[in-house]
Amino acid sequence: MRIGILSDTHDNLQMVDAAVGQLNRERVDLVLHAGDYVSPFVVPRLANLQSPLIGVLGNNDGDHHLLSARFAEYGHLSLRGRFAAVTAGGMTIGLLHGDDRELLQALIGRKAFDVVVHGHTHQAGVRTPCGAVVVNPGEACGYLTGRPTVAILDTVTRDVELLTL
Repeated sequence: MRIGILSDTHDNLQMVDAAVGQLNRERVDLVLHAGDYVSPFVVPRLANLQSPLIGVLGNNDGDHHLLSARFAEYGHLSLRGRFAAVTAGGMTIGLLHGDDRELLQALIGRKAFDVVVHGHTHQAGVRTPCGAVVVNPGEACGYLTGRPTVAILDTVTRDVELLTL
């Protein structure tokens, strides 16, 4: 299974469209969004994904109720709150934004998940402390680093590819 991963879209509609287009071209089976959509008007753009999306809220997301309502308008989009435990491709995945550093470190250190996905820092990276694959897809918006990125996780090989948009 191939899982697309993105985070920190921050209302940048051009880059949301680019990320959606890239993930559709990659033919991912599932997309995980680690939060910071910011405003509900990005949700219809995410709805152009050809695969289901599971997302969580980030620290910059404004109107949680309206974001949830917009997600609910699309059958293949699911907003889970601040955390989601996902099982996909035979792997357990913890999905959170990552702004609560203590929680993020506890999830990694307790080895509760095969994969931990987070955003928040806007810094793309993959590491494997304690045997878990920890993925930060970086920022899809490109605002802080100037390098908009997404990631793709292959659940069979456990390889993660970081793609620049």
